Amino acid sequence: MKRILLVLLLAAAAGAGWFARDRRSVPSAPRNSADSRRILFYQSPMHPWIRSETPGKCTICGMDLAPVYEGQAGAPVSDGLTLSPASISVIDVQTSPVLRQPLRRSVHLAGTLDDDDTRHRVLSAYVEGRLDTLFITYDGAEVVKDEPLARIYSPTLLTAVREYLSLSRNPQGETPLVQAAAQRLVQYGLGTNQIARLRTEFAETNLHVELLAPMTGTVVRRAVYEGQNVTQGQDLFELADFSTMWFKGIAYERDLPWLQPGQTVEISLASVPGRVFTNTIAFINPNFEPETRSTLVRVPIPNPWVESGGKRHRLLSHRVYGTAKVQVVFPDVLTVPRSAVLDPGGRPVVFVELASGTYQPRRIIPGRWGDSDVEVLEGVTAGERVVTSGALLLDAQAQLNLAAAGPAAASATSPESHSPTAAPALTAEQKASARGLMESAAALSRALAQDDLNGFNAAAPGVHARVETAVRVLGSEPAWASRMTSLTKNSHLEPAPDLAAARREFNRFMESAVPVGRLLRATDPEFARLKLYRCPMTKTSFPGAPSRAEWIQTSGPMRNPYFGAEMPDCGTEVAP
Repeated sequence: MKRILLVLLLAAAAGAGWFARDRRSVPSAPRNSADSRRILFYQSPMHPWIRSETPGKCTICGMDLAPVYEGQAGAPVSDGLTLSPASISVIDVQTSPVLRQPLRRSVHLAGTLDDDDTRHRVLSAYVEGRLDTLFITYDGAEVVKDEPLARIYSPTLLTAVREYLSLSRNPQGETPLVQAAAQRLVQYGLGTNQIARLRTEFAETNLHVELLAPMTGTVVRRAVYEGQNVTQGQDLFELADFSTMWFKGIAYERDLPWLQPGQTVEISLASVPGRVFTNTIAFINPNFEPETRSTLVRVPIPNPWVESGGKRHRLLSHRVYGTAKVQVVFPDVLTVPRSAVLDPGGRPVVFVELASGTYQPRRIIPGRWGDSDVEVLEGVTAGERVVTSGALLLDAQAQLNLAAAGPAAASATSPESHSPTAAPALTAEQKASARGLMESAAALSRALAQDDLNGFNAAAPGVHARVETAVRVLGSEPAWASRMTSLTKNSHLEPAPDLAAARREFNRFMESAVPVGRLLRATDPEFARLKLYRCPMTKTSFPGAPSRAEWIQTSGPMRNPYFGAEMPDCGTEVAP
């Protein structure tokens, strides 16, 4: 019996031990299943493109980075695209920084060599007669000033010469009659030196008078033959001075932003291989050819004499073909590589790297296009990185993502949804009212960005009057009517007791003012520089706030009116 009781006691003790052990192995409270999962990365809840492999704070807003666990996708990036390291490697995505640096461009012009227009003469017959002798019988002959070109038999000219000689023999000297006779010979084409020599060289039996070269140069056209009768005003010879040639390069409208007088030009000619002629632009013709939309750029080139085969001739020939190169440098401009710019439908876009593997399409306003870089007027800032290789594949992937997300998402992020069709051109009165309206909207933004409640309350009462003026001058246009109706409803801004209430009133007004700003940017160049910004995390700005909101500024830099000094740089610019 004692043995049986001992066995039972031992069994009971063992059971109690096993029961106690099992109770200790069961947790008193359920564990968070997320704690056992692997953390993929840490992400900013306000700026989701800010990611890190380790805990830390957002480099923009200073908030703690939130962990993203295995199986989670993380917060999506607005209008952005996130790729895995494998995808980046396959697509071969490469980036380059946005730099402020000199912009270089080589402008190439094609053209021909012509003679100096200021040294070009056409010699015509001053009197009717017959050319009995020609001393110049071919084009291209070189002549010297006062050298005879031809002898003409002209009764009218002979009579005038003999009358002058008769009067000049008068012992009274240079009488008014002599001077009048000499003046008549000048009108008939004789030079002063030639008239003076008539007294000693012209005999009474002479029947011809020599026609002399009025300048030293080259005969580019001979219009008569020996023995030909000519009438008064008929062309005889055309002379040009080839000592200085004019290179006339063809410049198109796209070349004009790069060209200006005084720039150095390097000219190469097929007729003089291996030699480069350098000079500066002397003149750019402001008259464009309407058919080709081009004009001429003039560069003078000295044309020296050279010896060849025992004969002397000019180095440069008339009307030969040549090419010119102008090296232009514009210092200190904001640039991106040319390979970074995509131009779908005439709307230039670059992909900006927000973080490693995260890219955002950004609309830009390009300026001048250099050889390897593009000047950017708006859209990016110095230090940002843009995709230079693989941008086309990124754009294709972004379009696939939008298609997979459905029509609503595609419509919300499509550039066209933010770029309304332009309204009819604005009159001066309409521009003035629109300008006042945008300045009022920007004043509200500026006050809230500075956490200035008094400034907001001071600017708010004047908004409705500006809206009424804009409605009066713009509301009759169909493109503006619906926007103006909404704007009128939301233009009565109530005095705000605190900043949260002020931002509520501000957001209500901006929901109607921003569409007006978009249409202004698309309609008139004066408003092309109007700034529209978007904050993706406005939900905590005031009670009932939307998850994201937009606002208007007349100029940069961006200052967030929904958070003020707390997060002044939170947001991105809305592309035109």
